[in-house]
Amino acid sequence: MRTRLLPLLIVLMAAVLLALGFPLAVRVAAAEQQRVVIDRIDDTARFAALAQFAGELVEDSGERQRILQTELEAYDSVYGIRAGVFYRDDRALAKAPASWTLPVEGEGREAFAEALLGRRSHDPPQVWPWQRGRLVVASPVVRDGDVVAVVVTDSPTGDMRSRTLRGWLLIGLGESAAMLVAVGAAFRLTGWVLLPVRTLDAAAHDIASGRMRSRVVASGGPPELRRLARSFNEMADNVEDVLEQQRAFVADASHQLRNPLAALLLRIELLALELPEDNEEIASVRTEGKRLAQVLDDLLDLALAEHAAADLRLTDIGALTAERVASWRPLAEETGVRLTLDGASAVTGWADPIALSSALDAVIDNALKFTPRGQEVTVTVGSDGSGTTIVVADRGPGLTEQELERIGDRFWRSNRHQNIKGSGLGLSITRTLLAAGGGSISYDSHEPHGLRVTVTVPRNPPHA
Repeated sequence: MRTRLLPLLIVLMAAVLLALGFPLAVRVAAAEQQRVVIDRIDDTARFAALAQFAGELVEDSGERQRILQTELEAYDSVYGIRAGVFYRDDRALAKAPASWTLPVEGEGREAFAEALLGRRSHDPPQVWPWQRGRLVVASPVVRDGDVVAVVVTDSPTGDMRSRTLRGWLLIGLGESAAMLVAVGAAFRLTGWVLLPVRTLDAAAHDIASGRMRSRVVASGGPPELRRLARSFNEMADNVEDVLEQQRAFVADASHQLRNPLAALLLRIELLALELPEDNEEIASVRTEGKRLAQVLDDLLDLALAEHAAADLRLTDIGALTAERVASWRPLAEETGVRLTLDGASAVTGWADPIALSSALDAVIDNALKFTPRGQEVTVTVGSDGSGTTIVVADRGPGLTEQELERIGDRFWRSNRHQNIKGSGLGLSITRTLLAAGGGSISYDSHEPHGLRVTVTVPRNPPHA
């Protein structure tokens, strides 16, 4: 979620900075050009004052014209700016450099025409740093209310463009610094906002994995998410209470029914003494009674498995599996099934030894129960990345794809196996015992026929 929220915030902040930066950059360029234009206006005004009494029909005009020419040449020499005073017919009263003439068209001609109308020329168009334009400013020379000449200055823009670029560089550095600060703030903001979400996600995953006591510490983040964390804790408390009530009911019911069932079975046995030994009805009643007793025992085991916490420790999975295989081998030999152990002999994992032993007993018992005489059940110990695996593969009839999806459900048994002893709770108890310690159990077909059951326990220690 952070990878989706963070780019959105960064794009928004970048858009805001660009929206502020572009107008500022335009403002800097305009301010630099305006400063140059004002300087040129002052210069043209000074030259217009000198040219007012220089030229034709003015006494001592020759001396004044020489002074004007000297000023223009000095101006061109020092600043590199072309300047001149031109009559209405384009003749030059004085100019520097001597080879410069008024352009026939363009901005210079437009500025000259405006000045002839008795007003200063308009501000020239904006010159950007990537352009090589020049600034032309013209002011009229007025004598006795008439425009007798025009002062024109033609300025290069290299220094102005350089200053504009430096201003833009400062703006860019400021924008970059602001962007870095904004990205850092976005990281902190998203972390602050999403911290309760990550905590909620972890707690929800723990509860979904069977660790019902997981809760959220509502200590950070926005008020809405803190309120959501408190609501989540209340919901988890209610769910845990309901499940605890269900477990208590199952445990109490199975425990309380055992005594009446035991008394009933005893009465059946007393009644059987009055009947012939080969009576089929009494044998069927005995079988159903024992099956009911087994179901009650399994229900009590399931309730205890769901209630008890796992005692996780670093366990030698290879040695524990070898011990359980050795315990079941006599029964396998009695039923004519070969029970073999394969794989690594020394593999460790984090598990509750008692719970893992019970799970292996249930899986191996099922494998021996459904494997016909003369076939083989193989138990293989290995490691798979972050987990240690125990694979029990049999050569029984196996299960269809639809049956594989339901295996492990409580009280579920395949219709093809209803005549085989069992309550349908063994694998449910196994899954509950493994889940309490972070383990899992999975089922797959064992080609060409049979079932492969994989028990997995973590190799790494559980997180605090």
